[in-house]
Amino acid sequence: MDILIKKARLEEGAELQDVAIKDGKIAAIGHAIDADAKQVIEANGKVLVPGFIEGHIHLDKALIADRLPNKSGTLKEAIEVTAKLKPTFTKEDILDRAQRTIEMLIVNGTTHIRTHAEFDPSQGFTGFEAIMELKEKYKSFIDMQVVAFPQEGIFKAPGTEEMMFQAMEAGADVVGGIPYNDSPAKEHIDLVFEIAKKYGKPIDFHQDFKDDPDGMTIEYICEKTITEGYEGQVSLGHVTALGAVPKKQLEPIIEGLAKAQISIMSLPATDLHMGGRNDEYNVRRGLTPIRALRDGGVNMCIATNNIRNAFTPYGTGDLVQTAMLAIPTAHLGGAADLPTVLPMITTNPAKALGIKDYGIEVGHTANLVLLDTESVTNAIIDLPTRLFVIKDGRVTVKTEKIVTIYR
Repeated sequence: MDILIKKARLEEGAELQDVAIKDGKIAAIGHAIDADAKQVIEANGKVLVPGFIEGHIHLDKALIADRLPNKSGTLKEAIEVTAKLKPTFTKEDILDRAQRTIEMLIVNGTTHIRTHAEFDPSQGFTGFEAIMELKEKYKSFIDMQVVAFPQEGIFKAPGTEEMMFQAMEAGADVVGGIPYNDSPAKEHIDLVFEIAKKYGKPIDFHQDFKDDPDGMTIEYICEKTITEGYEGQVSLGHVTALGAVPKKQLEPIIEGLAKAQISIMSLPATDLHMGGRNDEYNVRRGLTPIRALRDGGVNMCIATNNIRNAFTPYGTGDLVQTAMLAIPTAHLGGAADLPTVLPMITTNPAKALGIKDYGIEVGHTANLVLLDTESVTNAIIDLPTRLFVIKDGRVTVKTEKIVTIYR
């Protein structure tokens, strides 16, 4: 064997297991595996989980908060500030910032990313090309799906429609959209589906990112997904407007999302920062209703969105911290709720991204993280150190932790 992990905790309350890895795959799982290995990792009861999956991030816009601040904290100003900065981005600048962000994610146990890479006639493909280069450069550390993303809209920015097709020809993995920032919104959605069908690619929309439900297009997307036979291939990020929809109206929307097998990416770091900015009292949380969606059979995921820019002026690339943020703000701390959070950064986004051989099973690719905790239930709230990160059967990160209490 290449790696033998001894006495790891895979399930709460279950017997500790050894996990053997060979040629990048999980070769065996069992109690006391008797095999020679080039590297032995003594887990000593620590929790072993599949690699974390970052299902919605913007690498090309990371680490620019100090250049031009968003003083109001609103979505409107964030878009304006970023639009002013984008013409100043060089390829070298984007490569530098995005690389630093990728490495933040890697050391925190993320093994898969879906990143939105934007373009428009004013900035061209500078950012998109940089992210495509990094996808190749970091492929032995992290798997990247690149979304062709028209941040400034398609019809609002003439020339973007042609660029969408060019991005797909250049190798984009996913067709992105942002109907709330374009007009007409339904035609924007139709075009995104048209492009996706042409290239046989999945779809990822920034969707209904606001505090109120006026003008939502989420029901149209549900209908369109089913009509086009795209069930299970559509993801929606933000969807904060659903938080302002009364239960009676929300229930049929949730049913539509579940029927269309649409995945929802909740982005608490950004949405809590920007939501409810015009509320003078009883300020809204600004999150999509995670618990209601989860209970309605919708594939719920938690992701980062932005790190240290006009949309989100903080962040460390740690998905566990982001999931922890969702626990109190989305009421996920109950005894029955807490175990559902870890899957929102592991198995649920794996389903959303269409990753086929994900998870700790014999024959699957060995993308694993050993956590410094002995409780699967508490794997988020313990905020554990990532002791080992294994990508494609190779140790990519090792963290040594020494704590001394002087008595």
